[in-house]
Amino acid sequence: MNELRPLTPDQLTRAEARLLHPAEGSRIEAAKKFGIDLTLLISSLRMTPAERARRMEENCELMIRNRGAARRFRAKLRCESSNLLAAKAFASSGV
Repeated sequence: MNELRPLTPDQLTRAEARLLHPAEGSRIEAAKKFGIDLTLLISSLRMTPAERARRMEENCELMIRNRGAARRFRAKLRCESSNLLAAKAFASSGV
């Protein structure tokens, strides 16, 4: 397997130029017209492969934590909703 290395300064300069000033009719131009923020790609290219991998791992951990928080929040809402329904049913039963 090939070792991933950071871009050389020359490679980075060429990549930035292509992304900031895409050729007419290119896929990069289409992405830019579609609304893709190409400056985010440039900032990623400035990082080393190890830094990009670390950032991806941090984002995955954040997503996992948020997913757990969202599940707990939805469960709490379901519980509160069912308690409210039960209270309404009790109140309307006249007991």
